This record gives sequence, structure tokens and C-alpha cells, in this order.
Amino acid sequence: MQIKEAVFTHCVGLASQLPPPGLPEIAFAGRSNVGKSSLINSLLQRKALARTSGQPGKTQTLNFYLVNQSLYLVDLPGYGYAQVPKSISERWQALLELYLGERDSLKGVVLVIDSRHEPSPLDLQMHQWLKFHGKPLFIVATKVDKLRQREKVPFLRRLENGYKAPVLFCSSEKNQGREEVWRRLEEMLA
Repeated sequence: MQIKEAVFTHCVGLASQLPPPGLPEIAFAGRSNVGKSSLINSLLQRKALARTSGQPGKTQTLNFYLVNQSLYLVDLPGYGYAQVPKSISERWQALLELYLGERDSLKGVVLVIDSRHEPSPLDLQMHQWLKFHGKPLFIVATKVDKLRQREKVPFLRRLENGYKAPVLFCSSEKNQGREEVWRRLEEMLA
């Protein structure tokens, strides 16, 4: 996809703050610090549109990025590690369940995982939850640039066996896999 314009439009911490449904939305879900924001920046060919941090739990809201005035990419808070009070974590969970389970304009989800790690119980649980709720999804394994060349095929096989689904390898740092991710996003939107 040719990116003519990409802008940050909405920061959503409460269901009442969600933009009116209309344009199609694709959500990016994954553990804290897995590279969701970096993947969005790579896809949009921007260095810092989506805020990134080495500190897990930096994204604490649903962040909407309007692309070419025609669709939203939505960066979700990470699950897992984030060191936040239980009340905030519970609020995130309720908002995510509402958004992922009931949002009419949500056309699909990209489950973002780290290529270097085995599928975690939380990742597998999210994958099963999305499948159960009938959400179109595909899996992107980030940080592939951190693997040695000889590790890539075995790691990919291990991930695909763990999820029982195809996995796309991607590197936001080296912009590897970006075209394939866009191709899958466009299929999801068709």
C-alpha cells in the first residue's frame, strides 16, 4: 500500500471515547514490549508516529492512526508484563474485551509476537480467544533481525507448530516483511 498520509487521531482509555464506527479498523495485539508500535511505524513508513519505549507497558490506551483517510490501524495496550495497578489492568481488560469482541468496524487483528520466544500461555490464550470470537487474524513475529540466519527456519517452524497457524516474520528495524504484512492487511479488508 502506498502511504500518502498517516496521522494519530484518537487516544482511547474509556469505551465512551471510541470514535464513531465507520472506517475499517485493524487492531495490533500482543504482549507488552513485543514491538506493536514499532511494527505500525514500519508499516506507515514513519519513525515515531506510534510512540515506542524499551519500558513495557508504555502504550496504555487504544491509539488510532488514520491511514490515507480510509482506515485505522489501532495500537492496543500490551498484555502480560506491564507494571500497573490492578485497577488499571482490569480497566484495560474490560475495554479490550469490549473493543475486540463487539466493535463492528474492527475488520481484523494482527497478533504480534516476538520471533525469539516460544508461544507464551498468554499469547496462545489471546489467539484462541480471537479465533473463538471469529475475528479474522494473522500472526506477525517481530524482531527477526535479532535471530541468526541459521535460527530463522527452526524458530519459524516452532512458532507455527505452537499456534497451528502460519506466522509472518518481520523486522521493523530493517523493514523486512512489510510488504507481506500489507498484503495480508489488504486481504483482511477486502
